[in-house]
Order: sequence, then structure tokens, then C-alpha cells
Amino acid sequence: MQNHLLNATEMMAFFEKVFLHNLDFSYAFEIVFRTTIMFAIIITFLRLTGKKGIRQLSIYEVAIIIALGSAAGDPMIVEDMAIVPSLIAFVSTLLLYRLITYISARHTKVESLIEGQPLYVIEDGMFSLEAKKAHTLGEDEFFAEMREANVSHIGQIKTAILETNGKLSIFYFEDKLVKYGLPILPREYKNRTDEIEIEGHYACTNCGAIEYLTNNSVCKRCNNTYWLRASNDRRIT
Repeated sequence: MQNHLLNATEMMAFFEKVFLHNLDFSYAFEIVFRTTIMFAIIITFLRLTGKKGIRQLSIYEVAIIIALGSAAGDPMIVEDMAIVPSLIAFVSTLLLYRLITYISARHTKVESLIEGQPLYVIEDGMFSLEAKKAHTLGEDEFFAEMREANVSHIGQIKTAILETNGKLSIFYFEDKLVKYGLPILPREYKNRTDEIEIEGHYACTNCGAIEYLTNNSVCKRCNNTYWLRASNDRRIT
């Protein structure tokens, strides 16, 4: 019985340490106040940058937001951390952001250095080998974004460009010009194989190149050996 009580006491002490750790409840109200102030500062900062949402943030803007995490987080919960130094950090960062934006708008080389350049990821119904080599494509996320645009295979796409803010711009073939392409629907894509049993049009699962195959083959464009039966379905909108 005594051991059970001891274990229960130890468990209570463990949870107290993890969740409270001698928290002064009078300071809890101060945390609420600090958090409210810092949250207002963060919202104000984002509004002053002129951005409407996270999808419009470039790489260096995301870096600024991440860098401000500590400046905003510490004053919320650290009793010895005052709010004014954090506010100074926010103002300095905002001024730096404005300066970089001003310089970038007048010097294209600086803009390209900081924000990068748009990247062609699909051209003429096939993946760009340049984009593949750059390892900028997260396949699952990329396919999901195309499916959201009602794309079922990449033969429907004339050009797709990955913008500097991470957004994908898609330009489509006219229905009568749709080519055979690599299917991107999940159930179909799972059927990729390196064994060709039925002749027909197949899409390379790596680069999207189309070949008419009668047996096992290596992609002439990228040397991949896995294929998927190509589709030439028109895009449904």
C-alpha cells in the first residue's frame, strides 16, 4: 500500500514539474498580457510588410519571420525579458525589410540574389531536367497542387513555373493539343513498373518523357527504368 502511495506521489510530482514547475499563478496573468502585446506586434509587423498571406512570402521574408520567433516568444513567457527590446528588434527588422525591398526593386541582380528566380518545372508536357537536378520538387506536394488545378496527367500542361514565393503557375494545352502524359492521380501512379507486359504509350516516372514501348526499356532522356501507362485524357474543368 505504501509503495502504491509513493508511486502516486512521484507521478504527481512528475506531472507538476512537466506542466507547472512551480508556476506562480499571479505571473500567469502577466503571461496572458505579454502574449497579447506580442501577438499585436506580430500582426502589426505583417500588416506593415504589405503581405496578405503566407503564400505571398518569399524565401527571405520567411527567414525574417523565423528570425523574429525568438524575439516574440521570449517576452511572452520569460519574466526577466522586457517587451521594449523585442519591439526594437521588430522595428529594426521592419526597416531592414523595407531597405532590402527598396534596393531589390531597383537592382534586378540583388532581387535575384535574395529571392531567386522563377523555375520552369514542366515544359511541353514533361518535367524539366534542370528542375529535377536542382532537387526543388517535392513530388507529393507538387502533384497535389496540380491535382487541385484539375490536372490528371502532365501531358495537359504546356508550361508550369515555380514562382519565387512557392506558388505554381500553370499554363495548359488546348484540349485538341493535349499530349500523352504521366498520370498523377494517386491510384494510377502506384502502378508504375519496370516490367512492360502490354505495348503502348508509357510515361517515364522520373522525367515524364513519352515512349511507345513493346518491352522493358530505359528512358532515353534520363535513363530511368520505371514507367507508367500514359494518359491523353483532356482536362476536366
